[in-house]
Amino acid sequence: MIKMIATDIDGTILKWSFQFSPAVKQCIKDLDKSGIKVVLVTGRMHSATVNVARELGLHTPIVSYQGGLIKDESGKTLYQKDLSVNHAKEIIKWGRKNNIHLNLYLDDKLYVEVDNEIVKDYTDGRFIDYTVCPFDSLNIENVNKILAIDLHDAEKVTGWVNELSEKFSDLYIVKSTPYFCEIGCKDAKKSSGVKFLADMWGIKKEEILTIGDQNNDIELLKAGGIAVAMGNATDELKQYADYITDTVENDGFVKAVEKFVKLGVKNV
Repeated sequence: MIKMIATDIDGTILKWSFQFSPAVKQCIKDLDKSGIKVVLVTGRMHSATVNVARELGLHTPIVSYQGGLIKDESGKTLYQKDLSVNHAKEIIKWGRKNNIHLNLYLDDKLYVEVDNEIVKDYTDGRFIDYTVCPFDSLNIENVNKILAIDLHDAEKVTGWVNELSEKFSDLYIVKSTPYFCEIGCKDAKKSSGVKFLADMWGIKKEEILTIGDQNNDIELLKAGGIAVAMGNATDELKQYADYITDTVENDGFVKAVEKFVKLGVKNV
């Protein structure tokens, strides 16, 4: 019996228009009434996910930064795995050398060195404020993650993932969209976040359904007893799925829940 659903947000329950369908909202309400814990597990900032949880009526802890930060509804930090100062400075140096746009997340705030179309496109519709300043002016500690972005060349981003993974084998480096290269602590994985909460609640792996759409959700799917990939998921992610549901635009999340969960039955 499923007792926990760990779900990605963008491209999984949130449509490309940054809207939740009425069916998804109702499904999550029904899951909550059935006693099933629904957890948002995202690469987003915590501060940019709080409004999402509120809109969906969720009171469970939020797993953000790919699993690098977990906070409960009151804002209490339950789990945190940051980039080391040395690693963060090395990545910043690499970005400057190669003229790559970097988003720096420090203490759950977003900093960029250049105010350009990349950061404007990134923040649009995501409830995110950002500060433009030289990174050298900041105290580079408590770095949640660094995100390297190219809006137009997915192959270039794949090259960054391969290059950095070879150079920094002790970091977690993955694509979260075709154009985003995520760089974080090796323990900042969605699987780590799901396991932490499951252990806290005494939930077994086989009682967890995980669902996502991008390569950074590979770790998420690994944490579930039932692993579901969206119909719009990457080919790489689908290889880790027990089941492939419909697309986000066609409420694939809802269809997966209908297949694997008995709503209306108190799952406790």
